[in-house]
Amino acid sequence: MANYRKLSRTADQRKALLRNQVTMLLYHGKIRTTEAKAKEIRKIAESLIAKAVKERDNFETVTVTAKVPRKNADGKRVKEVVDGKKKTVYDEVQKEIKKDAPSRLHARRQMLKVFYPVKEVPEKGAGRKKNTKQVDMVEKMFGEIAPKYANRNGGYTRIVKIGPRKGDGAMEVLIELV
Repeated sequence: MANYRKLSRTADQRKALLRNQVTMLLYHGKIRTTEAKAKEIRKIAESLIAKAVKERDNFETVTVTAKVPRKNADGKRVKEVVDGKKKTVYDEVQKEIKKDAPSRLHARRQMLKVFYPVKEVPEKGAGRKKNTKQVDMVEKMFGEIAPKYANRNGGYTRIVKIGPRKGDGAMEVLIELV
């Protein structure tokens, strides 16, 4: 017997479907789908949330000196002539970065295997490529979702039955983060 539902799909289609559904569940907080899919999504989502909760504070803050190109009022790089060649002028800046512990880095990479890239489009500029921005789902997991469930031991999702779907009679459910 298999330990998972095959959902009448080939392995690559099933994996893509579940990755997409899990990404959307964790991005939006709830999605509407069939009962069988929801039960499979729940397994993946809960394991990802558990990883994020376990590793949420497992990093150290490090101060680093970085070279940043100097820019003029128009936002273009400032160049000066050295030995007959134009060279960009750099300033040294102190930056604080988060340095992940090895176990947190592993958890981050495990999450990246599941998540699809998510683009956020503002309502004002809908349909325009210019104003879209990439959402870092792993950072959202560690920054927003993990602190929310810090004192909870499992049971991060809830499945609520809606009723049969009109077209084929499949039981539809709402899966949401608790």
